[in-house]
Amino acid sequence: MHDLTKKRAKAAVVDSVISTAVPLALEPLLRKKIKNEAFLQVAAPTLVFWGLEYVQLRLQGQTLGQKAFGIKVESEDGNELTDSQILKRVLHRDTISPLAYLRDREKYADAKGEKFPHDAYAHTVVKEQ
Repeated sequence: MHDLTKKRAKAAVVDSVISTAVPLALEPLLRKKIKNEAFLQVAAPTLVFWGLEYVQLRLQGQTLGQKAFGIKVESEDGNELTDSQILKRVLHRDTISPLAYLRDREKYADAKGEKFPHDAYAHTVVKEQ
């Protein structure tokens, strides 16, 4: 496993921990307003995870986990990430990307951790700072 891939995995764990803590803190407030248990257990945590990632990438170009491990998501063309790129990246990563990766692992192994299927789809690349 490449060093960048390890850093990406560690950053994802940090981001997941943060994204788990926020819904837990908001749960009492949400329970008062939303009575649907399925929404509270499934949709709310997912929306918080995606929302936190979107805001962080939009404002800083990296999440707290990425910042902690010295990596950054960039556009392939060197420009700032667009809203569309961020949304494509997040949605693809959490839906289709794992299957695409398993189907064509060697292609992504050649990228040395800079590109995974969701990066290719969103035209982004992850670099060390």
